[in-house]
Amino acid sequence: MNLAQEPVLNVKDLCITYPQKGEKKTFQIQPGQTLGLVGESGSGKTTIALAALRYLPEEGMICEGEFSFLGQNLLELSKRDMRDIWGTQMSFVPQDARSSLNPSLPIGVQVGELLRYKLGLSKSGAAQRMRELFQQVQLSDIERVISSYPHQISGGMLQRVLTAMAISTEPDLLILDEPTSSLDVTTQASILDLFRQLLMDNPSTAVLYITHNLGVVSQLCDRIAVLYASELVEIADTQRIYRQARHPYTTALIDSVPRLGDNKSKVKLRPIQGRIPPLGERPSGCVFEPRCPLAIDICHEYPPLYEAAKDHLSRCHRWKEIRAGEVNPRQPMPEYNQNQESADQAGTTGPLLQMEDIQVHFQKRRSILNLIFGKTSSPVKAVNDIDLSIPKGQITGLVGESGSGKTTLARSILGIHPADQGEFQFQGENLPKEIGQRDLQTLSEIQIVFQDPEDTLNPYRSVRQILQRPLHRLRRFKKDDMEEQVHRLLDAVHLSPELSTRLPDQLSGGEKQRVAIARSLATQPQLVIADEPISSLDVSVQASILNLFNKLQIQESLSLLFISHDLTVVGYLADEIAVMYLGQLMEHGPTKSAFDPPFHPYMEALLSSVPLIDPDAEQQDIRLKGDVPNPSDDIRGCPFHSRCPRFLGKICVEETPPWREDSQSEKWYFCHIPADDLKEQQTQVFTFHNHQEDY
Repeated sequence: MNLAQEPVLNVKDLCITYPQKGEKKTFQIQPGQTLGLVGESGSGKTTIALAALRYLPEEGMICEGEFSFLGQNLLELSKRDMRDIWGTQMSFVPQDARSSLNPSLPIGVQVGELLRYKLGLSKSGAAQRMRELFQQVQLSDIERVISSYPHQISGGMLQRVLTAMAISTEPDLLILDEPTSSLDVTTQASILDLFRQLLMDNPSTAVLYITHNLGVVSQLCDRIAVLYASELVEIADTQRIYRQARHPYTTALIDSVPRLGDNKSKVKLRPIQGRIPPLGERPSGCVFEPRCPLAIDICHEYPPLYEAAKDHLSRCHRWKEIRAGEVNPRQPMPEYNQNQESADQAGTTGPLLQMEDIQVHFQKRRSILNLIFGKTSSPVKAVNDIDLSIPKGQITGLVGESGSGKTTLARSILGIHPADQGEFQFQGENLPKEIGQRDLQTLSEIQIVFQDPEDTLNPYRSVRQILQRPLHRLRRFKKDDMEEQVHRLLDAVHLSPELSTRLPDQLSGGEKQRVAIARSLATQPQLVIADEPISSLDVSVQASILNLFNKLQIQESLSLLFISHDLTVVGYLADEIAVMYLGQLMEHGPTKSAFDPPFHPYMEALLSSVPLIDPDAEQQDIRLKGDVPNPSDDIRGCPFHSRCPRFLGKICVEETPPWREDSQSEKWYFCHIPADDLKEQQTQVFTFHNHQEDY
């Protein structure tokens, strides 16, 4: 990329207030260049995008600096002038596609209206152009999409619709704000492929890609700008950022994320100590100084953006020492002692929970016509014939796309959604299927941590009251005896006792999730179900939560069912991995062999869809076609046959596959293809570039 060209977007000494004093930011985006903007929540990524669009809320104000677009100062333009730029020269794809479209109008009406307004097309011309755009973004069943309302199509299809609208005018600048964060890994991979193709077809379009996903930016972006506490701390080419970061915060972000194939037995994540300072409490010197392992006296002075190399800027006084290797910018190791061997041996005493032939079916509501004519609809087979065991003292990872039945299986274990068929054996005894039939001891021994602590912590109760409730209800503690237990629980999840008086809205996202974990530990459970417990958290907070679960497994012999769609995280934390698709298990085996062939073809597709945190990584492109079938349909044969990249034909459609064991990997998988044939077909799906071993 020739940086001597006239930039499409040029940001110089930009300051934005809300209403406290903002920090200055300076960067450019050249024609045909993709700039990734990364940082933790609250770092100012979306604010910059809204400022570029001149669409800041009323309380936001650009206090100083330059913001030029194609040589034109955006700060001098009126709202009327900006309307001529919005959607034509500058387009925006927001994070939540579903909330960005009008729910009361068909998609075809909304897209056609945009094309007529922005391109001046006739009604028939807009309809023709719309179909061309939908073909360009590889939308399937175009006529159905055109006549559908937003709630009637999938998130991936909606994201393609918004992308089609954004590129319809061949904009000079395309702003993508977390466009794949709410999508499954397989859908995300397809959308990223689409973006790559669109950029190849439009080589002059500049892209500002906003995300917290370091894997996505490593695979898609030419350059990366790193924000911390509303301040630009580093900017460089993608390879240089990942190979030769010159700011401790950038290094800390990269260290916080496991690579695909990393495991806790070899690699320890290094979460960032402390928390991001509030807007009104930021230091006058280096904004990262309170959390930086290299902080010295000079760091109390405000650092400029140093030129650490050609086209590489770093806001760190000690960048030269980092480059020379004289200092270590990495965050310190977690303090607990790792003894993974003892944790591995804990699972050798047999299963804690045994599931046999578990089925959970839901009867859909009958329509008025069905009621009139006495028709019944087929049930939704959310979980179908699951056989799975969770060993004592081990972490079992459960992965799969949205709608695969992971959460429904978890709720059936809890007794919230009782299984329609099958048996649970817990500690060798029959486990009643309904929660109302279980005694207090059983309720105490099986607990859950939900995905979003915002929805599971009572906003009107303090942390102390939240932790006291299970102690009183399930363990019958008296009030005078609970204070010591509350402090013990907070200490177990590395929270200060001072937080016990706070309400949930006075805590950060990571602190809320730690409180939720502490609440699940209050009853001294044997099994904790963690349902997507880190998906809504920043990568640095994710690392601390993963280390916490690892510590609890080792020190408390805790058994954990860890549910996630993120194979990288599951591969790091789990001792065993089970893969679900359309309510059924596809593969199950030890993590140590989970990333080695043979894979079930669905697992193979999941692996090839993971965005690797390495710009030089090699990865096969195996993309699943179409959507997941309706779980209420009568699907015969292999449930995965309609999307399988290794489809054999009639046998996959008509015959139920056998469970096969690969004795070398100790892996079981549900497929017609023998293990040796799969190994021969499955060349290396990806190339590892892992962390160095920490211990």
